[in-house]
Amino acid sequence: MKRYLVFAIVGPFLGGFVLLLATTYQSGYWAETNLSEITKLLVVFFKTLQYSYLFGVLPALLIGAVEDILFHIKRINLALRIALVGAAAFILAALTYSSRGSDSGAVQFILYGMVGLIPAVLATWLVHRFVEEPQPAHA
Repeated sequence: MKRYLVFAIVGPFLGGFVLLLATTYQSGYWAETNLSEITKLLVVFFKTLQYSYLFGVLPALLIGAVEDILFHIKRINLALRIALVGAAAFILAALTYSSRGSDSGAVQFILYGMVGLIPAVLATWLVHRFVEEPQPAHA
């Protein structure tokens, strides 16, 4: 249960921030960047955080379920689990978001793939680092 809680907290927060960064980059907003522009970006992020959680909790829990399934396969170590969960999240986010808008191409695919990759990898690492994993029972 703690595993899913980590994904539900970390996923929408980081995913929403990376999605905001990707969309602002594609709109040409980062041509001139100063402190006031970064402040505006952070204000928009915190104002839209409720929507990030509204629309991001279910995808984050889905990726948490993938990580939970991979955790129960004994032959998969942490590095491979992080890579598989990150790849699944990258593909799902890229396919979900990259077909939107007038732009299309490799840059858009990679930017929107990072929306899934970064939170999934970080949440998987946090689960390994801070959530107790069950030990096998001794007979």
